[in-house]
Amino acid sequence: MPRTAEPVLGPITGALTGGLTAATGVFVIPAVPYLQAIGLHKDELVQALGLSFTVSTLALAVALAGIDAFAQPRPAVAAGRRRFLAGMRLGQAVRARLRPQAFRLCFFFGLLVLGAYLALRGLG
Repeated sequence: MPRTAEPVLGPITGALTGGLTAATGVFVIPAVPYLQAIGLHKDELVQALGLSFTVSTLALAVALAGIDAFAQPRPAVAAGRRRFLAGMRLGQAVRARLRPQAFRLCFFFGLLVLGAYLALRGLG
């Protein structure tokens, strides 16, 4: 994608991602393909994805809090936080050792597996 298209496509992609996230709770499409298309290096891509996912998750959390969806016992939240932090550390270690081509392949394969899982879960 040419750099000249970013000022136009960036806000459009953000608006579409926000709309789809509000409707479905999934904030991958179209943000991830857009960030991939602008040609970021692996660390820049991970940083941009992290920022995008953080903002999307916070917005989703605010929306869910508005309907009192966080009525979970605190030990479950703490256990989830520990798993999240352990996975994040593991991902950073793996990313540091991968070549950019291998990283992209693993990243998109992971998205494919996640999408297939969600699709199969939606059918059943």
